[in-house]
Amino acid sequence: MSLDPFAARSWRVGHNRTLELGPRSHLMGILNVTPDSFSDGGRYSSVEAAVDAALAMVEEGATIIDVGGESTRPGASPVDEGEEQRRVLPVVERLAQRSDCLISVDTYRASTARRALEVGAHIVNDVWGAQREPDIAAVAAEFGAGLCLMHTSREREVLDDVIEDQRLFLGRSIEIARRAGVEDAAIVLDPGFGFGKDATTNFRLLSRSGELASLGFPLLAGTSRKRFVRAGLRNELAEQDVATAATSVILRERGAAIFRVHDVAANRAALSICDAMLAAGRGR
Repeated sequence: MSLDPFAARSWRVGHNRTLELGPRSHLMGILNVTPDSFSDGGRYSSVEAAVDAALAMVEEGATIIDVGGESTRPGASPVDEGEEQRRVLPVVERLAQRSDCLISVDTYRASTARRALEVGAHIVNDVWGAQREPDIAAVAAEFGAGLCLMHTSREREVLDDVIEDQRLFLGRSIEIARRAGVEDAAIVLDPGFGFGKDATTNFRLLSRSGELASLGFPLLAGTSRKRFVRAGLRNELAEQDVATAATSVILRERGAAIFRVHDVAANRAALSICDAMLAAGRGR
């Protein structure tokens, strides 16, 4: 079931909201309320500071704010569900009170997803593709939430062909979600740049990402400030947001719909040009 990635499609998310995907790109602003995330850990000393940062990203053009309470960088110290929820839930609740933006919770825990949805989140963003805690899919179905299923290469054997491995892993995730009652209209897939992949694999995935339309679901891409992007710059950190915007444009041309980023303004500018080009090419 291949997907025309630029045709209008309604993504059903929580609290009776929808988001049209396809004709134009959308940005998901990253809000890490953690002390140790690789790029922005420890930046926000209070709930209000975190919410103000989220609102600034919305002002710059973010449609979605993705709130995470546990770092997913390699080697990060794990936190328990209580600490994750202590970090995330007050921010989600306050942001829902102050903005009508869509709110995503970046978690693989079913309990955290449930509580975040109860206080105002619309989307569950699971970096383990519902394969660490499959009950998270049932929570998403119960609340009618959007569900982002991400591919990971961590803690598993991978196939040699990068796209075949995507199909294998994400196919399992889709099956888990469907069995739990999640409707296809609520599902978005993320190819999981980074997450156990070396630089060569990431660049190969970047090049071939258009082939993922064959899975039949919209794509969310998160390349922002990833190690492979920095490697392509020979670790010139001052240019990493410009380089991220370049990867966003490449992915948009190949059909990605949503872009999870730290620097909203740079990516919004680059993707606006790409969207204009794609619309002109399709005669709109």
